[in-house]
Amino acid sequence: MTKRPTFKFDKELFKRSVEYNVRSMYRKDMEDATAQMIFQASAHALRDQIIDCWMNTQKAFEEQEPKQLVYLSMEFLMGRAFGNDAINLQAYQPIADALSELGFDINAIEDEEPDAALGNGGLGRLAACFLDSLATLRYPAYGCGIRYHYGMFKQKIEHGQQVEVPDNWLKHGNPLEIRRPEYTEEVHFGGYVTSYQVDGGRTMFRQEGYQCVNAVPYDMPVIGYGNGFVDTLRIWDAEPVEEFRLDSFDKGDYEKAVEDTNLAKLITEVLYPCDDHYQGKELRLKQQYFFVSASIQQAVNKYLTGNKDLMKLPEKYVFQMNDTHPTLTIPELMRILMDEHAMQWDEAWHVTTSCCAYTNHTIMAEALEKWPIELFSKLLPRIYQIVEEINRRFLLDVHAKYDNAGVNVQDKIRSMAIIFNGQVRMANLAIVASFSVNGVAALHTKILEEEVLKDFYDLYPQKFSNKTNGITQRRFLLHANPLLAEWVTAHVGEDWITDLSKISDLKLYADDPKAQKEFAQIRFRNKQRLAAYIREHNGIEVDPHSIFDVQVKRLHEYKRQLLNIMHVMYLYNCLKADPNFKMNKRTFIFGAKAAAGYVNAKLTIKLINSVADVINNDDSINGMIKVVFIEDYRVSNAEIIFAASDVSEQISTASKEASGTSNMKLMLNGALTIGTMDGANVEIAEEVGRENMFIFGLSSAEVLKYENNGGYDPYEIFNNDQNVRQVLMQLVNGTYSADNPELFRPLYDSLLKSSPQNPADRYFILKDFESYAAAQREVDKAYSDQKKWMKMSILNTACSGKFSSDRTIQEYVRDIWHLKQVSFPEDIPAKKSGTRAVPAK
Repeated sequence: MTKRPTFKFDKELFKRSVEYNVRSMYRKDMEDATAQMIFQASAHALRDQIIDCWMNTQKAFEEQEPKQLVYLSMEFLMGRAFGNDAINLQAYQPIADALSELGFDINAIEDEEPDAALGNGGLGRLAACFLDSLATLRYPAYGCGIRYHYGMFKQKIEHGQQVEVPDNWLKHGNPLEIRRPEYTEEVHFGGYVTSYQVDGGRTMFRQEGYQCVNAVPYDMPVIGYGNGFVDTLRIWDAEPVEEFRLDSFDKGDYEKAVEDTNLAKLITEVLYPCDDHYQGKELRLKQQYFFVSASIQQAVNKYLTGNKDLMKLPEKYVFQMNDTHPTLTIPELMRILMDEHAMQWDEAWHVTTSCCAYTNHTIMAEALEKWPIELFSKLLPRIYQIVEEINRRFLLDVHAKYDNAGVNVQDKIRSMAIIFNGQVRMANLAIVASFSVNGVAALHTKILEEEVLKDFYDLYPQKFSNKTNGITQRRFLLHANPLLAEWVTAHVGEDWITDLSKISDLKLYADDPKAQKEFAQIRFRNKQRLAAYIREHNGIEVDPHSIFDVQVKRLHEYKRQLLNIMHVMYLYNCLKADPNFKMNKRTFIFGAKAAAGYVNAKLTIKLINSVADVINNDDSINGMIKVVFIEDYRVSNAEIIFAASDVSEQISTASKEASGTSNMKLMLNGALTIGTMDGANVEIAEEVGRENMFIFGLSSAEVLKYENNGGYDPYEIFNNDQNVRQVLMQLVNGTYSADNPELFRPLYDSLLKSSPQNPADRYFILKDFESYAAAQREVDKAYSDQKKWMKMSILNTACSGKFSSDRTIQEYVRDIWHLKQVSFPEDIPAKKSGTRAVPAK
């Protein structure tokens, strides 16, 4: 490996560029510019210096022709780019100084940048962390996704309820992206398939009568830490092939005149359109094919500029499918190879199955995507033909394997067929056609192999592996928690920034009184910062001396935010019943978006806010409990929350969480986990020791055993546990909804009443309640001994080294992708001219 090159940031050039940009972009002097104008001008000035690194990296790609990763994901939850780019360029302080000299505070300027609304939850944040690590490790990669105009939605809380409004993050444009119309690709929907003969009598196929849109890429730089290396996030926007049909307009067919424009506009408007109706399902499938088709077409075209033998495509490209959303990569690559480049089926299949790899992110059956044949075949007729043929050939292999093996072949087909019961099953297609299938935590992978995908594992054991997720310490410690980052560097050196295993040296300080005092002071200052945020955004005064108990993540019933708030209700009952009830002050902090059509999840948000209204306004408990719901949880406010958290709530039903990454971010910042032995919690316990966590609840094996036997009877707990019964009755007696006592009846019913589709208490909330309450009592007891708590907190930070996305990426490279690091010039000086004409003062 060559010596890591450095990037030389030119502060004076940056200052001149900012001033020049303000004048040329807004016709303003500096003293008249708004903070948003300064942000835009600063971001453009920063991009001008990034461009040199970006071009240099691309030249290295062209010269060395390395194998490249194309990471396909519906989500890239990047967060704000300006500050993170500055940190990875090792130019944050010079930029802060430059802005200060111009009369501006960098924190205020960073706050002018909206979070890029390109993702929602852990799936998208993982993809963002992976890109950061790939660039830091100098592996050639493109992240490919969709340029959503409004993201999923911006969450407003009105009268305690979630209201979804458009997230217009592109209102002022995105100064850190570059539109690349020269790489536009055309994507086709609908129509019909015709056949024709070529020389030798071979039958070929083509799609005709289709609608089409242009996929136009926008590139964003992804900068490696301290090395001047830049990978690319390529997000595709949809534009009409023909914006306006004058002939249709002249005939009075006004809808036809703008048909292409409307089609293009719909595709990239929102992330995860509601799919409980046909039109929503159709739009989701269009989105998935849109970005996959554009990405694969572009990769093949780029390959052919320097290579002619498509059989060698796997030597230059690997396509990693992040969950089932990009599974159409497989039939689309087959289509391109066969229909556009005349490959025979077996040749195209060999190339495709040597290029494509699949990451599974769920064991939830309902989350494994399935599409109705009627919709799939109508929207993607040629793709459906190819999937049919893949399925036909695969089932022949199943029969050959099992017909004389003493097993029920029909059971195997029922489980494994790609097309079955009127549906196209995307996870099955991904497994059959990928050379690699990986889970994202050791427990998750074990459950896939032994339960959810057992039949596939029995058939293809060599395909399966585990790659435990990770996070980037550069975003979630160096940027999010500068006070702690500086303290860590002072005690163990700065190597942890690119090798998080080095942070383990902090163990030496876990028992040191001086280190504990410093650590506690840092934590308190971060809690003061979060308390100020809560006061500004929620109007609630919280005590930084209280335990900050945090559950921030996507809201889903299996993540059990309902268990958390029911425990808060229980504590409140204890305080009301006994004025002398002993406990430390608690601030319970929630942050989550619920999918727009997810009734029980949205009702849980309403319950949290209703409980907060009652408890926060009850003077009789002397502020012993406060409840806060952070509106519009996203990366930028997550960074403030992680740095200030004492307790990390990781309380999913055991066996349901694939990995989790908020558990890693909170651990890195010194929070102590209360959780089930689920997802990556298992590996966190192995690293830090169960004695430095608070573990409760059923094991994954116990949950699966109950599920295989039809569940359990929650009425037994309801009838015998007075605390549980009181909390449940408060859901339906108006305690938290006096105007409508029946408001929370659906939550009550979900815990006690079975339906043909769902057993009662499907996620074992009542079954785990007492164990959870006992673990929370241990939390309270441990916090009362601050010396012990700080030791545990330091150890959590010190033992987080395994959970860096750098480690995860190295494992992917070693076992799946087989990439090579790109060699790089030792130094990249900033060009004095920049890429924009900047007159000197």
